[in-house]
Amino acid sequence: MDTNAIYVLWLRDIKRFIRARSRIVGVLMMPIIFLLGLGLGLGSLVNLGNGASYFEFIVPGIVGMTLLFTSIFTGSAVLWDRQFGFLKEILVTPNSRTSIVVGRILGGGTTAVLQSILVVVIAIIVGFHMTLSIATLMVPVFMALIACTFIGLGLTLGSMINDFQGFQLVTSFFTMPLFFLSDSIFPASALPAAVRYIIYLNPLTYGVDGLRNALIGSGAFPIWLDFVAMLISSIVMVAIAVYAFNRTDVG
Repeated sequence: MDTNAIYVLWLRDIKRFIRARSRIVGVLMMPIIFLLGLGLGLGSLVNLGNGASYFEFIVPGIVGMTLLFTSIFTGSAVLWDRQFGFLKEILVTPNSRTSIVVGRILGGGTTAVLQSILVVVIAIIVGFHMTLSIATLMVPVFMALIACTFIGLGLTLGSMINDFQGFQLVTSFFTMPLFFLSDSIFPASALPAAVRYIIYLNPLTYGVDGLRNALIGSGAFPIWLDFVAMLISSIVMVAIAVYAFNRTDVG
């Protein structure tokens, strides 16, 4: 892999993120609405049964939602680059397609993590209480693994789909079930057994649970299990994205 190509693509995404302030505000609006509407509004009506605050429970889920939506729509960059010819220009260089995918994932992952950190800061301002411990150091690690997993999915879809309307429809088909069929909004233990089995197959479940372990010190699974599950899912999805991108038509 060409490290210079990876760095250039990463830097391109960072500069686009910094310059597009309206994009940052737009991405943060939905998490803020969920924090205020579900966390503070619905939270006063929800009893988790163990004395835990629903607001503390849902904040990691909203962070996971931010990572999911931001990451999976990174795949649309492939469509934009294909339409405006940038993809063809970088593919005629001696750089491998794997380097291009890695650069995309690192750039999209960095911006997704930065936006998620902003969500955590906003949650703290609203009233979220973090449990500081050695596990807190794993917060950016889980954020990065979630981002890699779903950027891989987004790039795979972006490599296979040629029009924006189709991409938006397909990504919506993936994002909503992935979000709601995870442990983000309600505890899996409170749901029917058939639904729990689906939730346990969802990689976002382990990412959000890992964030809970790291942010509030409690989760449904051991933090090491969350880490292993997310590490495997990120490796698999990145490998699939590389394979799909190697077969994409530059147009």
